[in-house]
Amino acid sequence: MQHHELVGQVQARARLADIGAATSAIRATLQTLGERVPDGLAENIAAELPREIGEYLRQTAKSPSGGLRFDREEFVGRVADRAGMDPPQAAQAARVVLEVVGEATQGRIMERLQAALPTDIRQLVPAGKPPA
Repeated sequence: MQHHELVGQVQARARLADIGAATSAIRATLQTLGERVPDGLAENIAAELPREIGEYLRQTAKSPSGGLRFDREEFVGRVADRAGMDPPQAAQAARVVLEVVGEATQGRIMERLQAALPTDIRQLVPAGKPPA
C-alpha cells in the first residue's frame, strides 16, 4: 500500500477532516503502539509500511522484551494527546489506523501484534484480514 493510499483510507474510514488530521492520527497511534510492543515486532510492522509511516513505530520502540506496560485507557489517552483529539475520537481513529495497517501488512504480523498486547488493547486490533 502506498503512503497516500494508506493516509486516504484512514481519513475516509475515520471520517477525519483532512489529510493532516489523518496523518496526525496515524503518527499518534503508531508512536503509541511502538511504546507498547517489543522492538522487534515494531520493526517487523514498520518494514511492511511505507517508509515515512513505518518511522513512526521506530521512533518510540523501546525494548526487545516487551515495551512499556499500559492499558487501553492509557493507550487511547496517549493517542488523544498526540493527535489533539478527545478520547472517543482517538479510540475510533486508532482502531481505523490499526485496521488499515493490518490490510497493508503481509502474513501473520497482525496475529503476532494481537498476541503481544493485553486483552483490552487487543480489542483495537482487527483479528484478521477482511475478505477480498
